[in-house]
Amino acid sequence: MNGSTPHRGRPVAVRFYFDADVLGLAKVVAGIRPDVTYPGDPGGEIRKRVRPPCVITDPETEDLVWIPRVAREGWSIISRDRNIGAYPAERDAVIAYGAKMFTIASDEKLDVWHQLEILMTRWRDIERFSEHPGPFIYALYRTTTTRVL
Repeated sequence: MNGSTPHRGRPVAVRFYFDADVLGLAKVVAGIRPDVTYPGDPGGEIRKRVRPPCVITDPETEDLVWIPRVAREGWSIISRDRNIGAYPAERDAVIAYGAKMFTIASDEKLDVWHQLEILMTRWRDIERFSEHPGPFIYALYRTTTTRVL
């Protein structure tokens, strides 16, 4: 998609928001799924489906600002913040705003390829649990998905 070309596709509803801590992963997935966005996403057209620009324009936006906004949109959150359940302010924001969060959990420092590996092995769980109302936090591991909150 280039900025001067008008969109010819149909609008698509965003379903998944990737946090700035997985920005590289977000850009890979947003390039193949029209229902994915991330902070600073200019929008795009994938398979004749048009995704609008993200309502969170700055990747440096604080968790306590973007979590309520993303939750109000009804989007499921994908993050790498494996300790979010341990941080009271962020955990409280997830609870207060009914957010639906999935966090890629690993003690290893994961590059984009290994984040993608975990995401893809757990994608059916993400799809299934995203249909449920929040609040919740699920930790995504290579072999399992575990509810944290």
